[in-house]
Amino acid sequence: MTTKTIISVQGLVKKYGDFTAVNNISFEVYEGEIFGLLGPNGAGKSTTLEIMETLREKTSGQVIIDGFNLDEDPSSIKKIIGVQLQSSGFYPNLNLVELIELFSGLYNRKTDAIKLLEKVNLVDKAKNKSKELSGGQKQRFSIATTLINTPRIIFLDEPTTGLDPQARRNLWDLIKQIRENGTTVIMTTHYMDEAEQLCDRIAILDKGEIIKLASPDKMIDELLATGFERPKPAKAANLEDVFIHLTGREMRDE
Repeated sequence: MTTKTIISVQGLVKKYGDFTAVNNISFEVYEGEIFGLLGPNGAGKSTTLEIMETLREKTSGQVIIDGFNLDEDPSSIKKIIGVQLQSSGFYPNLNLVELIELFSGLYNRKTDAIKLLEKVNLVDKAKNKSKELSGGQKQRFSIATTLINTPRIIFLDEPTTGLDPQARRNLWDLIKQIRENGTTVIMTTHYMDEAEQLCDRIAILDKGEIIKLASPDKMIDELLATGFERPKPAKAANLEDVFIHLTGREMRDE
């Protein structure tokens, strides 16, 4: 992974009246990394994400995405990013191929729908409507839609919420594969094991401020250096590993 900056956020502020949702935060995202924004509900994660996605106006600060200034050239930013849509945003009477063709038209791109579905292991569902998919399949399709315009950066907001362990780990593999293909990934999650597995670096937000920014390993090592010990010794596997081992990791319909 290079350390070339692809996103620069400096002094970002977002206020709603007297309430400050994002309070003067600054960070950089490197090209080709998976960068996580973590924090409790209301910490400012989704607001920060939506500002970078050009979906929400900021109060002040500077955002540069792949050389484009958010204030001066938001249309150029929109062309190089992919934003994960919620499955509720899909037209219920269109099948997956028709949905991809619809979104391709919005991007003014020609897309091979079957090739795109191959990337997310959904070719066998090509003629199905989105409402007929399982939770994991809906999330994989949602991520597929972020790739239609061959983006430099994709934004994923809690991509595995509500999924069973197999679907969650399959989605992890997909996100890693997208990064390996050269796309930078920015994501939020409430699952700390997910952030530890996927993210090269994470920023932890609380009350609209970044309270820590480092790699997961560095954060864990710094905590251990304080003398921290878990109440129960950590084992080389956890209950989720047991579940996957017993039930298998293959993708299945719910």
